[in-house]
Formats: sequence, structure tokens, C-alpha cells
Amino acid sequence: MTNALNIVVESGIALLAALFLGGLAWHIASAASAITYVTAADGRRRERRLPLIFRALLPLTPVMANYFKKQRFKKLRERVSQSLVSGGFDDLLAPEEFLALRLMMPLVAGPFLASFAAALFALIRHFPGGQPLIFAAAIILWSAFYPGQWLKQSIALRHRQIMKALPYVIDLLTLSVEAGLDFMTSLKNIVEKRAPDAIAEEFSRMLFEIQLGKTRRHALQSMGNRIRQPDVQALVNALVQADEMGVSIGAILRIQSGEIRNKRFMRAEKLANEAPVKMLFPLVAFIFPVVFLIMLGPIVARMFQNVF
Repeated sequence: MTNALNIVVESGIALLAALFLGGLAWHIASAASAITYVTAADGRRRERRLPLIFRALLPLTPVMANYFKKQRFKKLRERVSQSLVSGGFDDLLAPEEFLALRLMMPLVAGPFLASFAAALFALIRHFPGGQPLIFAAAIILWSAFYPGQWLKQSIALRHRQIMKALPYVIDLLTLSVEAGLDFMTSLKNIVEKRAPDAIAEEFSRMLFEIQLGKTRRHALQSMGNRIRQPDVQALVNALVQADEMGVSIGAILRIQSGEIRNKRFMRAEKLANEAPVKMLFPLVAFIFPVVFLIMLGPIVARMFQNVF
């Protein structure tokens, strides 16, 4: 009787475990195949995906997200909201949802990934001593810092995209303004004919704000505050001053285009000067030993053959 009961209990546990793993696999597969879009101010949609681990955890965030809606977290939400807007993810993630994800990563995802990885490696080899604990602690520590690092990298990537496209957009604006079109019409034509990239999204949003009643000055300042990139803010300040003082916008745009290109060349020269220093470690650590083995390896092997 006892053996039969044990068999029933073990079978029930195995069935529940199988159902749990099956449901988890289905949820992860659904999250991986889901496609999310953001809609620009001009109505065009653009695919933008969150990391898979974020998409898997999002259904679990409502309770913690409600907790972060309290008044005590207002300043924290504002800082996170600014970062999400700069990264272009404000349509996909609310500030309280991102804060909930940051809390759930080390509490839920980190231990799960650590236990899964430890079980996987245990099947391959045996860990001596306390290596499994160190490995698990490293994964949990990574999960705690990953959301913040992901957001910083997303902002940096969006800034690079904007700075890469900005000089060409300014040149087109300059040509259009000097040909007789006003600034807003020129900008609208460029946005409509341009592929939906980061700079087109920001200019579309600025045009939409102006259509809703904002002045051009405030719309430009809002765009600078959203992007939070020094070169873009310098361009915004120059355009605002030209608007206030009645200076020709075409001349201001031509000056700003030249300055942005000069800064790009300076950054490129700086990276080129840093390249030899960055290459020093891999050169010493990998290339020299390989060259040494290729050149002296046969000689050393022949010496050992003669000795032994």
C-alpha cells in the first residue's frame, strides 16, 4: 500500500513538473514570437522589440507596478521616464513597469536562470567545491544590473543613429529653406519622404506638437529635452535664438551642419588615436603567442623528440 501511494505521489509530482515546464516553454515561445510596434506621430508604425527576458516577465509586473505608482517614487519615475523617452521605448514600457522589471530580474529571473544553468552544467561536468554558488551569485548579480545597462545602451544606440543622420537632414533643410520654403514645410517634406528612423520619429513628434498648438520654440525645446544629446540641444538652442532674433534660419542651419560634421571628424580622430592602445592587450595576449608557436613550435617539438 505504501509503495503504491509513493508511486502515485511521485507520478503526480512528475506530472505537475511536466505541466509547469510545458507551460513555461509555451509562455517563453509566445513572448519570443510576439512582435511589438511603436507608432510615430505621423501614424507610421515601426517594429521595436524588448529583450526576451523582459517580455517574459511583463505579465508578472502589474502588482509591483502598482506599488511603484505611489507618491514616494515620483522623482524616480520621472528619471526613468526621461530615460525611456530618450531610448524610444516610452510607448512600450511605463516607468513603473520598468521599475518592476528591475526588481523582478534579481528576484525571479536571476534565481531561475542560475538554477537552470547550474543544472545544465551539472549534467555536463561536476563542479568541485563552491563553484555552483559562485556561478549562481554571478548570474543573480548580472540580472540586477542588466536592466539599467540595457537602457543605457539603447539610449547610446539611438543617439548614434540620430547623430549619423542629423547632418544630412540639416543639409536638406538648408537647401529647402534657401530655395524659398519655410522651415516647417521643409521639415514636413523631409519627414514624409524619409524612412522611419530615429531622427524622423523625433521631428514627426515635434511637428505633431506644433499642430496641437505648441509654439515652434516650445516644440523644439521639448525635442531637445527628449533626446538629451549635446549636439541636438546646441542645434535646438541655435534655432530658438534665430527664431527670437529674426536671424536667417538658413545661415544658422549651415553653421550648425558644419559644426556637427567637425565634431564627428574629431570623434573619429579620437577613436582612431585610441585604437592602438586598445589593440595592445589582444596583441600581447593572443597574437604574439600564436606567432611564437607558429615560428618556434616545430623547432621546440624537434628538440623534444631528439631529447626523449
